[in-house]
Amino acid sequence: MIALLRAAVPLFFAMAMGMVGSLVVTSVLGKHDTVTLAAFAVMTAVLNPASAAVQGALRGLGPFVAQYRDDPGAAVPIVRDARWLSLTTGTVGALAVLSVPLLAGVTGVPGEVVRELGLLPYFLAAYLLVFASTGGTSTILIALGRSRNVLWPTLVSGLVLSVLTAALVPPLGLTGVGIAWLIAGTAAAGVASLILRRALGRPIGQARPRIAEIISLAKVSVPLAGTVLIKFGVLGVVTFAASTTSTRDTAAHAVLTTLTGFMMMASLSIAQASVPEVARAADTAGARRAQRAAALLAITGTLVGAGLLLGFGERLMVLFSDDAAVRERVLALLPLMLVSSAADAAQAVQGMGLTALKRSAASLVYFAIGYGLLVLAAVPVARTWGITGLWAAMAVANGLLVVLQGTGFHRHSAKVSTAAATAM
Repeated sequence: MIALLRAAVPLFFAMAMGMVGSLVVTSVLGKHDTVTLAAFAVMTAVLNPASAAVQGALRGLGPFVAQYRDDPGAAVPIVRDARWLSLTTGTVGALAVLSVPLLAGVTGVPGEVVRELGLLPYFLAAYLLVFASTGGTSTILIALGRSRNVLWPTLVSGLVLSVLTAALVPPLGLTGVGIAWLIAGTAAAGVASLILRRALGRPIGQARPRIAEIISLAKVSVPLAGTVLIKFGVLGVVTFAASTTSTRDTAAHAVLTTLTGFMMMASLSIAQASVPEVARAADTAGARRAQRAAALLAITGTLVGAGLLLGFGERLMVLFSDDAAVRERVLALLPLMLVSSAADAAQAVQGMGLTALKRSAASLVYFAIGYGLLVLAAVPVARTWGITGLWAAMAVANGLLVVLQGTGFHRHSAKVSTAAATAM
């Protein structure tokens, strides 16, 4: 457990730095104009699933690279294979981001919110392509046992994004956010490339695609990307449903979504750090032991985060909006958001465990069930109970996933010993 904690701490700080950038963006936009913040919420409803799908596909590298911890240079061919997948998903994600204005107009988002988007979709589409070009640097470093190095690209990105957002939003609005995001992503990609080359001990270079190897990688990566896409895609639908209630409720939903990201940092960092440990386990007991340690640490981190938000929630709200009505709505819904986030944190650890076992397809099925029910309920719930009902529905969906993911990991981990024997 100590080794897992040491690997997770740098990842937590990396996520925290990335979260700082998001918090600064939300805070600056909230103080700039409520309509601007609502438009940003609509934009992130597509940006989040698109970028998360790219990141999810790259996380599928983990169990493949982990076996080369003692010989990092041997993982270079896998890194090359992964680039083909990441660039493909990045291109698809960029096209989705460009379609946001059209999608928002069709789904009934107020015209003033749609017009506020301006050039933001174009800058964020370019950012996604830059992000995809990194080829899963963070996942590779984690799998090789060098999670400390993950902090630096995120640190650069968070600092650049924060400074440029504060400087560019007052004169340029959401266009300023787009410029800041693209510059920050480009800077982070440059730093990540240098760190990865040093970790591998050799340049990655170019090579023809190895079809068979790419297919093997895709069998884990594509379902994982699909899982992430389902989650954030459905959450995007929830955001669109929230945006049909009122501008203030949409802004409140944006703040709550940002706070959810804060709650998830501990569990996600621990889940990612546990992938190499579960993937390298020689038997069922070892895999389950690593998973239990990860679950215990994730739950502890979630409880700490919940305590901080409950204790300082009222003071934090001032950072996000000058609109008293928006702050009141966020505070009223904070306990419900914490319940939803706690369940989400628990299921995330189980899901990454399935990825470590190269069983991300099973996790995809579970998400299709849990979040499929949520997407069907989102619009009717929003019309009947508003964003309060939406957050209650998310809590129920995440609770269902805890049961499904946990049961799935228990079943598939029972095959670890058999798989190891077959490989030998």
